[in-house]
Amino acid sequence: MSFKRSRRSAFVMTVLGTFIVFMFMASANMGYKWMPPADIVKTLLGYGTAKQELVLLEFRLPRIVLAILVGAGLAVSGAVLQAVTRNPLADPAILGITSGAGLGVNLYVVSGLMGTFSSIFALPVVAMLGAFATAAALYILSYKRGEGIRPIRIVLVGVALAAGINAAMMVLATMMNSNEYQFVYTWLAGTLWATNWQYVLALLPWIVILIPLMMLYARHLNIITLTEQVAIGLGTAVERTRQTLIAAAVALAAACVAVGGGIGFVGLLAPHLTRRLIGPQHQYLIPASAMTGALLVLAADAIGRVILGATEVSAGIVVAIIGAPYFIYLLLRTR
Repeated sequence: MSFKRSRRSAFVMTVLGTFIVFMFMASANMGYKWMPPADIVKTLLGYGTAKQELVLLEFRLPRIVLAILVGAGLAVSGAVLQAVTRNPLADPAILGITSGAGLGVNLYVVSGLMGTFSSIFALPVVAMLGAFATAAALYILSYKRGEGIRPIRIVLVGVALAAGINAAMMVLATMMNSNEYQFVYTWLAGTLWATNWQYVLALLPWIVILIPLMMLYARHLNIITLTEQVAIGLGTAVERTRQTLIAAAVALAAACVAVGGGIGFVGLLAPHLTRRLIGPQHQYLIPASAMTGALLVLAADAIGRVILGATEVSAGIVVAIIGAPYFIYLLLRTR
C-alpha cells in the first residue's frame, strides 16, 4: 500500500511539475514582447541578447519566481494548520493570520520607514510580529483546558480577529498619504507587487528553512491528525509539537504575505485539492501541496493579467473567486 501511494504521489508531482513549467513559459511571454520557448531557455542559460535578458531576467522572472514561492509557502502553511488544528477549514487568511501580518505591514508603512533599502528585508519580520501576535490571541482564545483546541472554535475566533484587525487597518488608512494608501490598497488586493530580485531574496530564506522543517515533522503531523489520546499514547508531545508547527506555519505565511500581499484561500484550496489526489500522508502531502499552491498562484497571476485586457486583476482576487465558493462548500459539509 505504501509503495502504491508513493508511486501515485510521484506521478501526481510529475504532472504538477509539468503544469508549472507550462505556466512558467506562458507567464514569461506575457507582455509586449513575445519570446519563443527556445529563446527563453537560451536567455536563462546566459545566451540571450541584452534586450531579452532585460525583459526576462529583470522584469518577468522575479514576478514568476515570487508567485511560485508565495504559492508554495501559503499552501504548506495551510496544510500544517489544518493538521495541527484538525480542522479542514483552517487557512492563514480565514484564521486571521494574514490580517495580522497585514497590520504589521500597515504599521510599518505609517512609520515612514518603507522607502529605505532595509525595509525590503524588514517587511517579513514586521509581518511576522503582527502574525504571531494574532496567532497568540487565536491560540489563547481557542484553547480550553481539558478539551484543547476545538476545530469550530478556532475558525470562529479567527474570523472575529480578522474582522477586528481589518477595521484597525481601515483606521490606519486614514493616516496615510496618497502613495502609502496606494501601496496598502495594492497589498490588500493580493497583487504580486514586489517584482524585483531583492524581494525574492527576502522571502527565499524563509521558504528554504521552514518547508524542510515541516517535512521533518511529517510523521508527527500524521499522528496529530488522530485523536489527542491516541497521539499521546504513541509518544508524541502533542502540545509542544503543535506549538512548534503553528509557529513555523505562521512565520511562513507571514513571510509570503509580506511580499505577496493579502492572497487568501491558497492555504485552503491547495491542501484540499492535493489530499484528494494523493491522500493524507504528510510526507507526500506537504511537497505536493507546495507544488499545487505554486501552480495556483502562478496561474491566477497569469489569468489576472489577461482576463480584462489592459486592466490587470490581482492574483488574490482571482484566487478568491475560486476559493470563496469552495470555502462555503466545505463549511456546509463540515459538521
